[in-house]
Amino acid sequence: MGSASAAERVEMSGIERLSLRVSEMINHPVAQIQRWVTIHRLDTDGDREWEEVMGVLAATDELDLTFEDDGAVTVRWEPISLEDRPIEAVEDREEESAPF
Repeated sequence: MGSASAAERVEMSGIERLSLRVSEMINHPVAQIQRWVTIHRLDTDGDREWEEVMGVLAATDELDLTFEDDGAVTVRWEPISLEDRPIEAVEDREEESAPF
């Protein structure tokens, strides 16, 4: 009685699910070291969702896409040079005095 019903659970859309899967693959530590990953289309990936996510990747200048004969897509990227990395904002905070 106190638990949430299945009707209250929010389902991810197909594009959200595919985008999350692709993002996780690209951000995986092994992919980051080798600077490439191959994304295979699953049976659950709809045409519209697949085309939209691949379109976003293709429009990203830093990525190079190779469409394989089996329908998979290999995504490659170059390492970001130090001067091209975004500068992280540093919050102003009061200097703490040394504990000695």
